[in-house]
Amino acid sequence: MFSGFPLFSGLIVIGCIFGFWFGANWLVESAVRIARRIGVSELIIGLTIVAIGTSAPEFAVSISSAATDQLDISIGNIVGSNIFNVGFILGGLAFFRPVTTSRGLVYRDGFVVILATVMLMVFMWDQYLEWYEGVIFLVLLALYILYLYFRRAAPDEELPEGPFSWTDIPWLLVGLAVVVGSGNYFVEHASIIAQYYGVSDWVIGVTVVAFGTSAPEMATSAVALLRNHSDISAGNLIGSNIFNLFGVLGLAPTIAKGGRMLVDTGAQESTYILLLLMFLVVVLMRTKWQVSRLEGAFLFLFGLVSWILNFSNISIFQILGIT
Repeated sequence: MFSGFPLFSGLIVIGCIFGFWFGANWLVESAVRIARRIGVSELIIGLTIVAIGTSAPEFAVSISSAATDQLDISIGNIVGSNIFNVGFILGGLAFFRPVTTSRGLVYRDGFVVILATVMLMVFMWDQYLEWYEGVIFLVLLALYILYLYFRRAAPDEELPEGPFSWTDIPWLLVGLAVVVGSGNYFVEHASIIAQYYGVSDWVIGVTVVAFGTSAPEMATSAVALLRNHSDISAGNLIGSNIFNLFGVLGLAPTIAKGGRMLVDTGAQESTYILLLLMFLVVVLMRTKWQVSRLEGAFLFLFGLVSWILNFSNISIFQILGIT
């Protein structure tokens, strides 16, 4: 069974797990201290600096795939990563420790991520993502970031207090580099292992690559939650989803051959699942302003079912009897 198994790739994958942990520790602690220095809430830092940084693997994989015409991996990676972020990661973390939320995260950022998902569904209706649709996404991302910067913090988002050192900036960059670098090597070698078992490009995109590129978010959010920085933990996951949709899928069609990306029917179906999941997440974040252990278990189960369907090449419409 293991004859010819890429053992070197297996060792690299294990090494990347340690890289995620150490890099995430440096990233979270330096991000908190930087938030203190510039006078913004931990949630805003999580939604912007941390989210954009930890989304770098999705950005690299999807842009590279779009430029080389591997469109199944490009779109599947983003949709799969977003499902993984709020299903497996948020659900899994909440199962072990309830994740507290805020009005800003629910009503402001929850609305934006649902809007982005709905717009993606509309844009993909004709089975293409056009360059001008990507430009619309990029403009909306810029407006969202500007709004967050000028807004700074909602009334229920406390500004962090404590010491700050200028060395926190290089430590933030080092943490990002280690986390992102680990993510890149993880994706490369996990994909080699998946190909060894004969897994298709689409399935690799929405499962293996999605897991690998979401690993920085998983490590960073886990460390943030363990260190009682729930705003960074939840903000990182929601912010990453927003950046993936507006930023990565905004840029990808603009550099794709001919200025358009052909969308696989599997991507369309996964986007329906993502939209349903995002509605559920926003509702659960609103209940008692936290995601409880039971709710976390439900989200994790939802993500697990989605993964099983993708690996089995089973359509949700087949299960529901819809053709």
